[in-house]
Amino acid sequence: MKNRLESAFLTYFNRKDGQSFFSPGRVNLIGEHIDYNGGSVFPCALSYGTDGIAALRDDDMVCVYSKSFSKDIDCFSIKDLVKENRWSDYIKGSIKALLDHGYQIDHGIDLYIEGTMPLGAGLSSSASIEILVIYIFNTFYKFNLSKETMAKLGQYAENKFVLVNSGIMDQFAVVAGRKDHALLLNTHTLEHEYIPVHLGDYQLLIANTNKKRGLADSKYNERYQECQTALHLLKDDYKITYLCQLDHQQLDHIENKLNPTLFKRVKHVVSEQHRTLLTKEALSQGDIKTFADLLCESHQSLKHDYEVTGVELDTLQEALMTSGALGARMTGAGFGGCVVAVVHKDQLDHMKTSVDDIYQKKIGYPPTFYEVNITDGTSHL
Repeated sequence: MKNRLESAFLTYFNRKDGQSFFSPGRVNLIGEHIDYNGGSVFPCALSYGTDGIAALRDDDMVCVYSKSFSKDIDCFSIKDLVKENRWSDYIKGSIKALLDHGYQIDHGIDLYIEGTMPLGAGLSSSASIEILVIYIFNTFYKFNLSKETMAKLGQYAENKFVLVNSGIMDQFAVVAGRKDHALLLNTHTLEHEYIPVHLGDYQLLIANTNKKRGLADSKYNERYQECQTALHLLKDDYKITYLCQLDHQQLDHIENKLNPTLFKRVKHVVSEQHRTLLTKEALSQGDIKTFADLLCESHQSLKHDYEVTGVELDTLQEALMTSGALGARMTGAGFGGCVVAVVHKDQLDHMKTSVDDIYQKKIGYPPTFYEVNITDGTSHL
């Protein structure tokens, strides 16, 4: 891969002095829609992500070519970072985050990037690019940024420049990932621990619905507001500041305090937090079957209580289970995007053929499959 990047850098920038980097994507194994409710999530960094090669320039320009997005080299000054609703906003936002937090940057870079993951599928291609750029400037300028600081800068870029209200999970998982481990991350405190994920004869398989995203943002905001309303109604009686402070055993007692819709939302949040902690215990003990069962329970909760799946995700999840997956659930915001499944390695080829057939017959177009491994966070190659 390094030789390929060096060859591309020579082609587009006529330079041989580039340094190569890799920034992974991420998948959240379990713990969906609880990050904005003060809960713990369970992401891991993926072997699919963003490859990049860069070198410092003598001026203040940043010149970028992306194999995925560019027709020509895109150049802008670090002194004139203007949002244009283009892919390069993620790069501009990352530089702006560094500048806004007092890190001095005098020279720009030449940067070539290419991605190996599907865009818009909920695998954090945006966070992958943001952390890649911050990591590159950290390397060149020797800022000695911690992983937590880089994650916060990436989130700042997304929230304040790109203007997407994401939590910190994506950037944290991208920069702090560890090979063959998932991160149990408390999104409220940023306390985290690494949990080993040794699947043995099983493989993580990500299946992309290939549905064009449309409803996710509006429904995300709707669910957020519903959770805030429920919290307002419950916080005084239960002395809580966020919903994930509720214990799953308290659900029976709060049902009569909320209307049916709000109760279903709270039921998902509280039970999903419980499933996330049970997943930590299962994987710590190498119990793949319990982990897989919890994935299925999570999907049913997202389908019936949080109502964020939709026909494409449900069809794909059901097809995976019918075709022999040990466990599967939607991952990401919902209404499109991906399903993450645990599949026996001997069944992978059969599984893809079977699921493709079932999905196409019902939905009308094929899914895409990615056999993924859990890898380290953003790194200098």
